[in-house]
Amino acid sequence: MKKEILAIIPARKGSKKVPRKNIRLLCGKPLIYYAIEACQKSKLITRTIVSTDSKEIAKIARQFGAEVPFLRPKKISQDLSNDIEFLTHALNWLKKNEEYMPDIVLRVPPTSPLRTAAHLDQGIKILLNDPKADAVRPVIEAPKHPYKMWKIKGDYLVSLLPKSFTKIEEPYNLVRQRLPEVYIHTGAMDVMRRNTILKLKSTSGKRLRYFFMDGKDSINIDSELDFMVAEILMKQRLKKI
Repeated sequence: MKKEILAIIPARKGSKKVPRKNIRLLCGKPLIYYAIEACQKSKLITRTIVSTDSKEIAKIARQFGAEVPFLRPKKISQDLSNDIEFLTHALNWLKKNEEYMPDIVLRVPPTSPLRTAAHLDQGIKILLNDPKADAVRPVIEAPKHPYKMWKIKGDYLVSLLPKSFTKIEEPYNLVRQRLPEVYIHTGAMDVMRRNTILKLKSTSGKRLRYFFMDGKDSINIDSELDFMVAEILMKQRLKKI
């Protein structure tokens, strides 16, 4: 039986570091366009919706072919609102109003415009092929090693991670090659089973699979500098098409 796979693109209007970020133009297209395009080109996603609290963003999303069946409530569209809140709201709304219940749900943020349909499908396939997994995330090697991080205690720097954890004397003074490999979630997507969200109240679950993304495809826009870098990389990509 074919699985129903829903992509949810979160795009609230509030953004302090990069004003109007989700609809700011990147190489002539609103940032949200690239998320919608990737979902539309996916071979496995069966439906794409945008969860937003903005009528302006909703209008733009519809122009590029995404559904916006509702406006997200303001109370779950704040700076400190988490992903579970808008994902749960979307799934509950769709079940109540349309009797629609997808098997797999993707969170596809506009802030990773270099992510492609191939990346989305790669994550989906991993989850489809592993019935024990609750979710899948793309990872890259951490650009800054946590063993080299500090916290401030009064007038002095203190290692973020104690020796009792690292088992290494002064790991912050070692070359990176002598430290254990560590990875971070790129933020480009989450691929989850419906029950991971609704029953476990989580986007990662208890059994989290992974796949690797290239660093150039993984940029996550959170600042003006990130936006500048993303535009350079996108221009390079578009030249090759």
